[in-house]
Amino acid sequence: MTEIRPERVQPTPETIRPWLVERLSHYLDRPAPDIDPDTPLAEYGLDSVYAFALCGEIEDTWGLAVEPTLLWDVDTVVRLTGHLSALAADRPSA
Repeated sequence: MTEIRPERVQPTPETIRPWLVERLSHYLDRPAPDIDPDTPLAEYGLDSVYAFALCGEIEDTWGLAVEPTLLWDVDTVVRLTGHLSALAADRPSA
């Protein structure tokens, strides 16, 4: 996996979505093409341990702090991408 660093890549839907699919592919042990961005994450068996780990990666990679419950509130890759993009757009510039 190529690590994305927030200082080099702007968190936009175009950068966040493929990153999320790749990370979910890793956690779910599924090929990335098998992950439908419109399918609820719970249907893939994403549990709270992986949700917690993914939220830590979101913060480390994109600088966006989110709670693990967010993955059930915005429960698809499409909705999560939109939410993270909005958070990134709303944060103050450095």
